[in-house]
Order: sequence, then C-alpha cells, then structure tokens
Amino acid sequence: MSFLQIALEDKQRALSELRDVKELFASRGWFPGTSGNLSIRVGDFKPDEFQFAVTASGKDKTVHTPEDYLFVDQDGKPCEATRLKPSAETLIHCEIYKLTGAGAIFHVHTVFNSVISEYFWNRKSVPVDGVELIKGFNIWDEEAHIEIPIVSNFARIPSIVPEITERITSNIPGILLRKHGIYAWGANAFEAKRHLEAFEFIFEYVYRLELLQRGNR
Repeated sequence: MSFLQIALEDKQRALSELRDVKELFASRGWFPGTSGNLSIRVGDFKPDEFQFAVTASGKDKTVHTPEDYLFVDQDGKPCEATRLKPSAETLIHCEIYKLTGAGAIFHVHTVFNSVISEYFWNRKSVPVDGVELIKGFNIWDEEAHIEIPIVSNFARIPSIVPEITERITSNIPGILLRKHGIYAWGANAFEAKRHLEAFEFIFEYVYRLELLQRGNR
C-alpha cells in the first residue's frame, strides 16, 4: 500500500494520538530538552513496506505546533514534500517495526531508565522478579522472572541497529539503550503506552530495591 492509498482519517487519527501521548509524557517530565521520540504506524504492514508518523527532530515536546510530526516510510524517508527532519533515531523505529510489526513505538529519557541501564550494563539486561507490573507485558506466571535487554548507545545511530536486531525478544516489548532511554512498543498507541508505563514503574522499583538491599548489607 502506498502512502497515497492510506485513508486520510487514519493519518489524522495517528497524529491525534501522538499529540495526546506527547502531552501526557511531557507533563511527566519524560522529554527533557528536546529528547525522546514517538511514532505510530499507519496503513497496511509488510516488513519491507510500511509507513508511520514520527516526531520531527529538535522540537520542544512541551508545546504543540503544526510542525511536530511527519510521515516516513520503512527506510525513514519522508512520504511527502517537507522541510521537517524526522527524529535522529527514526532508523531505530524502522528496525523495531520491521522486526515486530508493532503499531506504535514510544521512546523517553528518564533518570531511572538511564541509571538502571548503566547499573546493569555488564549483565546486558535488567533482571526483574515477581513485580506486579510484569503483567503489563501479558506475562501472568506466578513470581515471573524477566530480563529487559540493554544495548550499546552510539552517537552514530546506524551502529545501534544491528545490536537491537540481535537482542529484541518476542516476550519483552521494549529495549534499553545504555545511559539513554527505553524504547517500548505495542500493537497500538494504547498498548505501547501501557508497556512504557510498566517499564518505568519497574525501573524505579528495581532502583529503589537495590538501594534498600545495599543499605542492609
């Protein structure tokens, strides 16, 4: 399906959902500076052909303007004539969509996700045991154990992509970049938001638990 074949109302819905989630996350302080990026896929999906709306590069996410988003294809190239540039990390969104077929991907920078990614860097994953919010990932095992993958962070974005390809797992809808932030995804904006909120709760829980345990040693 070409971009021109995608219904106008589907494009408008994606932009409206991005506006709402951007406003919510900004109110929580999850976009320090102009950091973070959001995207929602539109139209049909094939791993080698799809389109999505993504935040434009360098925009203040605490305000709304007509230039906050643009539509790009599976290679991160704009689908329409525009002076806007997609987020610098759009290639990461492209790869996650190709590998998962997700409907939305949200990326934020918080103190907790950045600190915890460095704390467990040598392990290359964040271990989590029995936390209630694991159920947010549709994992219902009693006292479930999960490992949230952490990958290297490079200034050159294409260098990050191969490691993401290697480390993504089907049961964990997210991946951490070292000292950078979390990418979370889902079948739609609602599910991606739920997953992101679950990750953020878990990161803060693991951080505070580590402090308590270290203090008792």
